[in-house]
Amino acid sequence: MVEVGELAPDFTLRGAHDAEVRLSDLRGTKRALLIFYPKDMTSG
Repeated sequence: MVEVGELAPDFTLRGAHDAEVRLSDLRGTKRALLIFYPKDMTSG
């Protein structure tokens, strides 16, 4: 589990025009806002 203040683990997503975007490629060059929903789509 990621705690407040920790770096997020590296991951890759498909962006615009099917291009892959890797979080580690953005570090130090761009700002990224990550929002985690640990209980999204659950009954809890």
